[in-house]
Amino acid sequence: MARYGPQFGPDITFLGVPRCTWDEPETYADADVVILGAPFDGGTSYRSGARFGPQYVRQTCYLPHDGSRPSLALRVDGLSRDLTVYDAGDVEMYAGDAERSVRDLQTAVAAVARTGAIPLIIGGDHTVAWPDAAGVAEHVGQGRVSMIHFDAHADTGDVEFGSLIGHGQPMRRLIESGAVRGDRFLQVGLRGYWPGPEVLSWMAEQDMRSYEMTEIGKRGLEACLDEAFEIALDECDAVFLSVDIDVCDPGHAPGTGTPEPGGLSSRQLLDAVRRICRELPVAGIDVVEVSPPYDHAEITTFLANRVCLEALSGLAAAKVGISHDPAGPLLEGR
Repeated sequence: MARYGPQFGPDITFLGVPRCTWDEPETYADADVVILGAPFDGGTSYRSGARFGPQYVRQTCYLPHDGSRPSLALRVDGLSRDLTVYDAGDVEMYAGDAERSVRDLQTAVAAVARTGAIPLIIGGDHTVAWPDAAGVAEHVGQGRVSMIHFDAHADTGDVEFGSLIGHGQPMRRLIESGAVRGDRFLQVGLRGYWPGPEVLSWMAEQDMRSYEMTEIGKRGLEACLDEAFEIALDECDAVFLSVDIDVCDPGHAPGTGTPEPGGLSSRQLLDAVRRICRELPVAGIDVVEVSPPYDHAEITTFLANRVCLEALSGLAAAKVGISHDPAGPLLEGR
């Protein structure tokens, strides 16, 4: 079902960018990026509330919602001057019917990707990564999209709570479907006490590469990303970037469904997202698992908003040919 506007909350776009309708390509014919909301939390296993994520991430900013955000770091404006960005509102999703919801979201993402625009999906719980990446793969090609996945959790479970669909299983569903190859699946920030040996064995059989926080601490995030980039670009034409906000330590992102201590800092995540979108052929992005009811002082929604902006700034820098963060005094401009 096509609709403009949020399923929950006020009728707003992401920081004031123009509106479009995802099944009317003429409304975003010149788009570089189209934002879609995926207000679904029917796949959560602990805290719910992520259905309100798109509403809050769109509006949480202390600056005017004027459709412009010049980046001090990159000297680009990823919302207006250097990219053309539209917001297609929320895909209608019903927590009581996960199968229909993921099907409808994949249809919308695929429709946007077919136009050549990059879909940026704001979740919602991580269930939505399955239809998000699968929708992009419909355009790029099955098995031709690699995945860089920031998360505390592997999300490679099989049947959870009697269902194949949930926020602990999307990466398994993607690999099983053939949309994304297991040996081109890079996971960054894993930690904690799940999954168990059986799931880990399945992951090893798929040749997945997971950078657990202990490895990141020893080698450094930049070195891990260098290696991940080489794998991601081998025999693949594009990259899908999936960011579960719980990749960050709960001190930096408390408003999330399954918080796990010991994660990345917000600074590390923002720098990594910027680098990925500047250096790699990104064909789709999602930012998920923001649960506003658990988010005191809007800490998590501010971070998720900035993750989106760093992604857009990185894409803008790639478009205008900025390969590295500019050095020198800020007032020198580009």
